Amino acid sequence: MLSMDGALIIDKPAGITSHDVVARVRKIIGERRVGHTGTLDPFATGVLAILVGRATRLAQFLSGADKEYEAIIRLGYATDTGDATGRLTTEIRRCTEVHRDAIEAALASLRGEIEQTPPMYSAKKVGGKKLYELARRGEEIERKPIRVTIGKFESISHDDELLQENDDGTCDLRVCVVCSAGTYVRVLAEDFGKRLGIGAHLVELRRTRAGNFEIADAITLGRLSELAKSDSASQILISPDAALSHLPTVQLTADDVRRTLHGMDLQIEAGATLNWPDGQPVRMGDTAGELTAVGIYDQNRGVIHPRVVIKDKD
Repeated sequence: MLSMDGALIIDKPAGITSHDVVARVRKIIGERRVGHTGTLDPFATGVLAILVGRATRLAQFLSGADKEYEAIIRLGYATDTGDATGRLTTEIRRCTEVHRDAIEAALASLRGEIEQTPPMYSAKKVGGKKLYELARRGEEIERKPIRVTIGKFESISHDDELLQENDDGTCDLRVCVVCSAGTYVRVLAEDFGKRLGIGAHLVELRRTRAGNFEIADAITLGRLSELAKSDSASQILISPDAALSHLPTVQLTADDVRRTLHGMDLQIEAGATLNWPDGQPVRMGDTAGELTAVGIYDQNRGVIHPRVVIKDKD
């Protein structure tokens, strides 16, 4: 059983939900407090950051991180889910007339800040109901577009060939996507097809990075089970402080720690030159380098107010 709090990076398999992963991790490590920092579609694979123990309180500081994916977009027809699990909504069309220049132009047109309409087959709630629950009943409701940022949307070609043709005349395009939190890559694939005037959907989606968490650091559920059986699972647990390494940090004195544990503000020394924006989350660590709390910087008052306290009071 794990003897500390922190983060686990799981390589999520296809065919199960993010909630399923949380349930399995909870059972494997014998810890009730387990949560994830960002939903991954059931058919998708890859990086799923799992928080354990008191570190579950840190989800709010990790869920907004940008994501990176490798995906395969199939050109030729669209589906009602936007991926290979759905039903065809258009006729199958051969993609031999789609040329490189048009592909590159379509990719470029979807980079930057764009608007997306959340798909009906998604976990987003409208009026307290999950959209996919309505979709399964055959209902479709109006959804407000959301703004997302696509930092990278590029083809990954092999042997200078962009498209791989399938037996039915459809073509597959492998792409890399870097995007802001909340982006629907399925919708991106559909909109890409619309730019080309052809139906499109995802046939493969793999998250390769979530914030600072890389696929190279991820382990399978099977491997986690093996480590737990040998009481070695704690060795691959990322500490709360390391999980938040993207945030700025301040070191607390023993007296600062005591005050922070009681929810008292930390006064920043007059004349200190900080480039932090108002509301910046800040790691508050003790002299041993362990995370005591995460605070929020108040620029007007020149203080850091403890938002989430991780360390126990002595």
